[in-house]
Amino acid sequence: MEVNHIIGNILAVFVGITLGLIGSGGSILSVPILVYVMSVEPTLATAYSLFIVGTTALFGGIQKANQKLVDFKKVILFGIPTILAVFITRKVIVPNIPDVIFSTSSFTLNKSVLIMIVFAIVMISASIRMIKPVKENNVIDDFKLNYFAIFIQGLFIGLVAGFVGSGGGFLIIPALLFLAKTPMKMAVGTSLFIVSAQSLIGFIGDIRPDQSIDWNLILIFTACSIVGVFIGNYFSKKFLGEKLKVGFGWFVLAMGIYIIIKELFLT
Repeated sequence: MEVNHIIGNILAVFVGITLGLIGSGGSILSVPILVYVMSVEPTLATAYSLFIVGTTALFGGIQKANQKLVDFKKVILFGIPTILAVFITRKVIVPNIPDVIFSTSSFTLNKSVLIMIVFAIVMISASIRMIKPVKENNVIDDFKLNYFAIFIQGLFIGLVAGFVGSGGGFLIIPALLFLAKTPMKMAVGTSLFIVSAQSLIGFIGDIRPDQSIDWNLILIFTACSIVGVFIGNYFSKKFLGEKLKVGFGWFVLAMGIYIIIKELFLT
């Protein structure tokens, strides 16, 4: 195994840890690790990320379900539109984006650069949500779900997640908190199942006859990430998740800015 793959697999443990601790952030780490450490082409890295994050989130979700911290009704409500959107995005939209978006004498914007720039913007957006304190909603007995708003939000989450190879947990958790009045601990567990379903379906949408997939790389990376999710879930019982989320948010912000600088000015 090459040195960069060994380093990437070690870092994969942290992908799982973030999912286990805060229910999101896995893809925010997995895509940069795959692209910059393991030298995977960006479009392919987003596909790999969907499988890795989806499988890891499933293991984390099962743990949360055993702790009775998953609302399966909301998994279905959010899951249906997000799965639909992410599948269409990976099956139809991403494959039809031209390799060269536009080109001038001094600058060329190609598909891989576009994906990384959009991913960096998503990272920065996610970091702001993580850094900003979230007030937990109390469940209101007579609260009625806004099914239309949930469906529209689900479509948007699926579109973003499908394009950048993200699980979308950083969008799902605020939606669960504010649209569905879900307590924070329940939102984390519920998010993991939604992330798992939409990511794995999105990966299926990526499978094409002309797509070459390095299963050895994916499975080893995923195994390391699953180890991380068990570690993250263990420590989630011992540490304040809000403080960890804020610290991780600052790290994600720095990474997002770095990716934009690298893709636009250092390539």
